[in-house]
Amino acid sequence: MDGRVVVITGAARGIGRATAVAFAKEGYRVAGADIAGLASSAMDYEPATPEDLAETGSLVEAAGAEWLPVIFDQRDIAAVREGFAGVVERFGGVDVVFANAGIQGFGSLLEMSDQLWNDQIEINLTGTANVLRVAAPLLVERGGGRIIITSSTQGQHGTLDGSGYSASKWGLIGLMKSAALDLGPHGITVNAVIPGLINTALTRHEDRYAQMIRTGGSEPTGNVDDDERTAAAASQKKLPLGVPWIEPEDVAPLVVFLASDAARMVSGTSFAATGGDSANITA
Repeated sequence: MDGRVVVITGAARGIGRATAVAFAKEGYRVAGADIAGLASSAMDYEPATPEDLAETGSLVEAAGAEWLPVIFDQRDIAAVREGFAGVVERFGGVDVVFANAGIQGFGSLLEMSDQLWNDQIEINLTGTANVLRVAAPLLVERGGGRIIITSSTQGQHGTLDGSGYSASKWGLIGLMKSAALDLGPHGITVNAVIPGLINTALTRHEDRYAQMIRTGGSEPTGNVDDDERTAAAASQKKLPLGVPWIEPEDVAPLVVFLASDAARMVSGTSFAATGGDSANITA
């Protein structure tokens, strides 16, 4: 894949970082996009920083690949256009887009703030659609390409206290399938990856632990360490492969495969890395 160009959103850490490094090892030139700052004050975890994005760049370059950091808020389609224009200026075009950026928050419909709902829908769903709307014409110019979207197991089932996140991730599956129909005639495949409980900042915080504990029928203590242990034990018991969390590096190979020539006839579908939790989801 020497010389191909991949753009990864949400590249500052987690799945985005792991995938950036995986693409680098395959010979891609890598553009890593991120807001690298506070996306929503309704979230209960530390936001990514410019330093996080720089660390991803260091790892990509250590793997022998060219790197370009890009900072934008994907809710702002003008900023997305400017960011992609910078990628084209630097690398000459785009071959693969991994639309991975997103946020996650929790709250009952009875108590949810407007911000908690709106930020998840606008960042996860509308923001991802903005990325696809900007990127797709660039792939058409290239004569084809690959788009991979990060959805979630919570985009395949209901989620206690997580209606905003589930709605956004279900929406991404619909977006993926529709985009596959629109873009297939141009030689562009569109697929989704379905991560389970991943060992990232998005998962490792009190609100998420509390949600997992309530899903199991108990109440959290409010002590982060205690709730983390309880949530980890519940997750480990639930997942057939017996792990509490899945590492970002366990998702990255799926993305690289979907971007490869070997996946040229794969489009409009989803691939999961869930530690076996997919067995609990219908079809």
